[in-house]
Amino acid sequence: MCGIVGYVGPQVDGKAQQVVLEGLARLEYRGYDSAGIALVGPDGVSSAKKAGKLVNLTTELEAHPLGAASTGIGHTRWATHGGPTDQNAHPHRGGEDRKIAVVHNGIIENFHVLKTQLLAEGAEFLSETDTEVAAQLLAKAYDGDLTAAMIDVVNRLEGAFTLLAVHADHPGTVVAARRNSPLVIGLGEGENFLGSDVAAFIGYTKSAMEVDQDQLVVITPEDVQVMGFDGTPAQGKRFEVTWDAEAAEKGGHSSFMEKEILEQPKAIADTLLGRTDEDGKLVLDEMNIDPERLRAIDKIIIVACGTAFYSGLSAKYAIEHWTRIQTEVELAHEFRYRDPVVDDRTLVVSMSQSGETMDTLMAVKHAKDLGALTVSICNTYGATIPRESDAALYTHAGPEIAVASTKAFTAQIAACYLLGLYLAQLRGGTYAEDAQAVMRELAEIPQHVDTVLGSMDRVREIARFMSDTRSVLFLGRHVGYPIALEGALKLKEIAYIHAEGFAAGELKHGPIALIEPGQPVFIVMPAQDSPYDLHAKVVSNIQEIRARGARTLVITEEGDEAVRPFADEVIEVPRTSVMMMPLLSIIPLQVFACELATAKGLDVDQPRNLAKSVTVE
Repeated sequence: MCGIVGYVGPQVDGKAQQVVLEGLARLEYRGYDSAGIALVGPDGVSSAKKAGKLVNLTTELEAHPLGAASTGIGHTRWATHGGPTDQNAHPHRGGEDRKIAVVHNGIIENFHVLKTQLLAEGAEFLSETDTEVAAQLLAKAYDGDLTAAMIDVVNRLEGAFTLLAVHADHPGTVVAARRNSPLVIGLGEGENFLGSDVAAFIGYTKSAMEVDQDQLVVITPEDVQVMGFDGTPAQGKRFEVTWDAEAAEKGGHSSFMEKEILEQPKAIADTLLGRTDEDGKLVLDEMNIDPERLRAIDKIIIVACGTAFYSGLSAKYAIEHWTRIQTEVELAHEFRYRDPVVDDRTLVVSMSQSGETMDTLMAVKHAKDLGALTVSICNTYGATIPRESDAALYTHAGPEIAVASTKAFTAQIAACYLLGLYLAQLRGGTYAEDAQAVMRELAEIPQHVDTVLGSMDRVREIARFMSDTRSVLFLGRHVGYPIALEGALKLKEIAYIHAEGFAAGELKHGPIALIEPGQPVFIVMPAQDSPYDLHAKVVSNIQEIRARGARTLVITEEGDEAVRPFADEVIEVPRTSVMMMPLLSIIPLQVFACELATAKGLDVDQPRNLAKSVTVE
């Protein structure tokens, strides 16, 4: 949630407003309800901010231009302290002369105490936000050195924050700080950038630098300084962004979500790319952990939220099957509050597309405090969670802009499979020998996904026909159960209708009471060769609900004739082994949700009340 952009360029250029607004536009996917900008020009600091979408701000700037400037900061805000109003939008100004402007991501937890002190000292507040406290503190601490003032202020703040500040007396300088909130530096020639992620400046440079926890950054057109909160100089880690601005554009598609659904074959293939040696053995270069310690692992806990949680549930079946290691999947925001049983033989695997999900970050920190080994599965290089973990396994899905995750989901499952197979390989035994065969099958999945995507016309037709539906139920069993949960989540997220996923075996324990004539139910069928005759059991479930008038929409593998007599609609996917089914059966449910929401005229990329990256706990 929230987006931050900072820019410093040549004095003669005066393109700060353009760069900042372009950066904010690229960060719209993060979710926000107001936007603002501050520029430092010859006449000092000028600013504009408006509630609502970014277009409201650009309209305001067209009517009341701020003038050319070489330095600027910008922000898209997701309301926490104070409603989404013009007054509460960022930037906020500090001091009687209002020479300082500040933008902020995160939450300052001790803002009330600080605000009370400032009010007692005569400070005047114009908003309800915690951010304005930082602006006022900066103004009070400033005595000619903006960096020194920032050091003073950040050591008084508690909570999560990324702060960017500019001052009228320092054109050509932006000072920033981060704690528990994302910030990355963009390195240009004669210009430098700041952003909450690289999308903010990808149109100008692919050269970037990480900012570690509790660090300050000072950028000028020719220089970048990094230091600790005590002022001690630090060295940033440089990296190159592997995608370009075009990858973050819709490319002719009606929505980013549609584009990202169609990108899944490549996302899965790229996640698998380069993970094996010439003999076919798994080689995970990022896993810079002593293999002996990994062999000693006797429990795995996957921590994640939302869609990432469901990808973990999907992977649990395979990881336990291949490694014979007990594997639990936990909601990250519950993990550290239940006194988990964790020790140095526990592997805690965190999953987050952005790598900034605060609930997941705090779970990782708690796991480390308990002595666990931590591995992050993440799609964003240099993000906080991978840096806080002992090792990282990056998915290579490319930028995911739509709030409702699709390609990150399948890439996360693929990455979990890689991790499971790697652990099986290290431990030896039967499944170590099978790992290479499984990898060969996994390598075929992108082509199978492409086949499914090419056969979705009927699914889209069904979605349009069902656009006025008020409730949809989803059933699954074994690896299909998490897919039912994820299918329901997608529909809730972007179509705003009641949707619930259930384990098919639970049907008779309550959910069957929801079945009435015409009730649409998606059923995710197990593979025909599933163990314990699960396929036949789910066919029985279909018969039960159809007998009560449900409309059955069955996702099953090609050649499954047993379901046809009981299905109103059959949606086929290529035949694969049991563990590969989730990567295929989720595709029709993603397409269905996207098409139904589109048919309702909704914004599928930015659903109401949601943000792409939840950076507060």
